[in-house]
Amino acid sequence: MKPFVINRHGRLVIPANFHVDLDFSLLDTLQRYTAVIGRDLAAKAPTGTELLARIASDAYSGRFELLRDLGQHLLWLNRYSITMFDKRPTRWRDLPKRRGDVFLPLVAPWPDRDRKVEAVERAYHRLPAGRDAEAEDRLFALLFDVFRTKLHNGADLPAIKPTVAEFLKQPDALTFVIRGYDPDFPVFRDEDILDAHEDVPELESLTRWAMVLHNQYPWDRAGVELRGPDEIGDDDFVVALHPRNRDVTAFIERVRRGGTGAHGASDAAAPVPVTARRPAGVVEPVAPYQPVRVRRDCPYQPVLESLAVVRGEHIVDNADIIRNASLSWSPMSADDIAAKTGIQQRRYSSRSPEELALQAALAAVAKSGRRPEEIGAVLVSTSSSSRLVPPMACWLSGELGLLQTHASVDSIAACAGMPYGLAEAVRQLQEVRRPVLLVCVEKFSDKIGSVRTSRMIFGDAAAAMVVAPASTGAAGDVDVIQTYASGPHHEVNSIIWPNPEFDGDLTMYGPDVKSLVRRYLVQMLAELRAESDPDAPGRSLLDGVGLVVPHQANKAMFLDLAGEAGLATDNLYFNIETMGNVSSASIPIAIHDAVREGVITRPTRIFTPAFGAGAVGGYAVLRVDPAIVADEVLLDVRPR
Repeated sequence: MKPFVINRHGRLVIPANFHVDLDFSLLDTLQRYTAVIGRDLAAKAPTGTELLARIASDAYSGRFELLRDLGQHLLWLNRYSITMFDKRPTRWRDLPKRRGDVFLPLVAPWPDRDRKVEAVERAYHRLPAGRDAEAEDRLFALLFDVFRTKLHNGADLPAIKPTVAEFLKQPDALTFVIRGYDPDFPVFRDEDILDAHEDVPELESLTRWAMVLHNQYPWDRAGVELRGPDEIGDDDFVVALHPRNRDVTAFIERVRRGGTGAHGASDAAAPVPVTARRPAGVVEPVAPYQPVRVRRDCPYQPVLESLAVVRGEHIVDNADIIRNASLSWSPMSADDIAAKTGIQQRRYSSRSPEELALQAALAAVAKSGRRPEEIGAVLVSTSSSSRLVPPMACWLSGELGLLQTHASVDSIAACAGMPYGLAEAVRQLQEVRRPVLLVCVEKFSDKIGSVRTSRMIFGDAAAAMVVAPASTGAAGDVDVIQTYASGPHHEVNSIIWPNPEFDGDLTMYGPDVKSLVRRYLVQMLAELRAESDPDAPGRSLLDGVGLVVPHQANKAMFLDLAGEAGLATDNLYFNIETMGNVSSASIPIAIHDAVREGVITRPTRIFTPAFGAGAVGGYAVLRVDPAIVADEVLLDVRPR
């Protein structure tokens, strides 16, 4: 979990996006570690030579672009130390010489240093200022003070540092020596970094990077030299590197046991885990899976009695996302996010998903007019529960005071959670013949970390519905339900959480997601075109749909694919602009908003296509009466 905080200015801050804190328990090989470093700290960062070339070719249109490259260059320079070690200036006489858990930086002189430093300084003053010249000057002072005193080359740094004993055995090795070390050298407190405040979102993010970089060198940088083992006096201070935690220590030991040596040689010879054999391709089912014709085939017809919604209490706009840009992100503005995703805002919550679910459940039960003891089953669709035991549905049952239910069950169907949950609610209804409480809830704000594509899209919210048996002989509200799962391997693994390749964060592979959406949407529309409308047998069920409320994933992508599949886009409803993607809860929240915005003003048949992680998909065709929608539960913003 990588939660956000609210700073003293009332702004949302995501510490994981500037305090690099990799989970080394997930990194079993040196290749995996260096792959993470390459993606998060190296891929976008220019070397000193590349900085010089960009300046010489007039590649920078303004100061901010240069500042951003300078910041990423310096973060790349610290890529191994900042992720693995605490830097502790230590008097040479006091430094342990034989311990295996104390290391020294091994560095080489920076070629052409003076020319590169001079070129950066000249370029900055020559370039035009941006939206806040004063803030840019402050940033340049912080970053350039690190850059101009840089002595070493960044290209050949070893990932695994030598111990002190190993350093002493290399007479030509060089490390940092600090003349006149002052332990009271000023640094930024964590609180200072969290409370950084700039009017321009891009500058606020870069200010935090600069403050973190300043703290990497808590000494007078002008008093630093590179020296070899025989040139260090007893009273000289060196920069001792200590592993940040036990997981880092264990990782270093794993790498060393694997024969990688002290300087980060490849561990390509590490044993490859044995995996089960799988078929070379994918196979079609022996027969197509037909949608469940609820209205025709189910003895006990489901009626939607209530729909309640609880949104995260923090409105997070695109500028907030840019204020929290991670080290690995390409340049992007708030407007760029809107153009790419259709999202202007999303909601985050400091509450747990269980709290969100409970508030929605209480409101839905109250709106239905049912007493808690009438509830026969509690179902929860979620991919982001805080715990596995007890399941959230069982926890909710206890919080609602239910002594016993026929079933209290969680299901993980990601963004198809609403049709999956409704399908199970209809099945439970046939057995228990009592109202079923269905809750769709997600909290992704603390599971995204530094992955840009996920951070732009996901949010926190809950929705709850009471589904009850209709009176004898009365029509129900659900015509058909369909669910799917699986597909080609690349689609099944298109969305992963936790993903060890991305430090445990939630990640999406866009082209593969688009592939599964395209496949399922074509299949869904074919099924509904083949299905007769029970209220008008001369037309298809698709033609009888009054409104399409899709899973709110990516508006531009869905409109594009809907057009390809021949689905009219004039009766599509989206609230993604203000809600983002809330996975299983997105469709019921969108239905709620369609009622509140006056898009649904009378009982209306809607179609709810959904698609998600694991190559799951599904839909329901159901009737929504605006009268079932409860007043929204508004959560207060908790004090800092």
